[in-house]
Amino acid sequence: MELHPRMLGVDVKQLTNCRFGLLAWELLVVAFFLAGWERNGFSLAHLVCATLQTIYLAKFYWWETGYFNTLDIILDRAGYYICWGCLVFVPSLYTYASFFLVAHPPLVSTTAAIFFFILGLCAIIGNYRIDWEKEYFRAMDGKCDLWGRPATYIEAEYTSASGPKRSKLLTSGCWGVARHLNYTFELLLALSWCLPGLGYGFWPFLYVIFLTVLLVHRVFRDEDKCRDKYGASWDKYCREVPYRMIPWVF
Repeated sequence: MELHPRMLGVDVKQLTNCRFGLLAWELLVVAFFLAGWERNGFSLAHLVCATLQTIYLAKFYWWETGYFNTLDIILDRAGYYICWGCLVFVPSLYTYASFFLVAHPPLVSTTAAIFFFILGLCAIIGNYRIDWEKEYFRAMDGKCDLWGRPATYIEAEYTSASGPKRSKLLTSGCWGVARHLNYTFELLLALSWCLPGLGYGFWPFLYVIFLTVLLVHRVFRDEDKCRDKYGASWDKYCREVPYRMIPWVF
């Protein structure tokens, strides 16, 4: 199976991941909110759950080019694992919090719902800021300021199919706080749109539990890939940025 297969000029992974999987996610979230409104009456908490997911997906499409630097695109091949996952697993599990609230009206207060919304917005902004810093750093070839100071980085050498190459490992800004801080904010966002189901046990949090396992596993996959690619430079980077996701914890 090819890494970037195309059919009739269309990128298969972009088609399955972005056009089918994520659009189905959004359509189901809206459908579940309307179904909950029809069945239980208007719920601000359910609206918060749906709105946060909608903003998250809107951000994804607005900045879709950033997705093509993720493991899904650069490492995973377009086989059963990723295609079935995006066409079936994403629309079914990723929308579970919204689906759950149709049959189980939210128990949280209006104040709590507003707090969850603000928490989710902060997580979206944080997640975008982290990804933006990386793209900005690359576009400026390291000659830029982050957090009011010149960006710092480690020069790394690696060998590709076309020969020796050099890369820069960013060690300042958000990327100097933790090596995968973007995943931390993504988990915080997922938690915020699951919190409207608070009071019904662990079931409303099924998605964020799954995502935690997925992203922690992905952290180690990514670091194994980087260690193989950059060698001693990666070890030096890990010494300068010692935490993976949560400063002083992990």
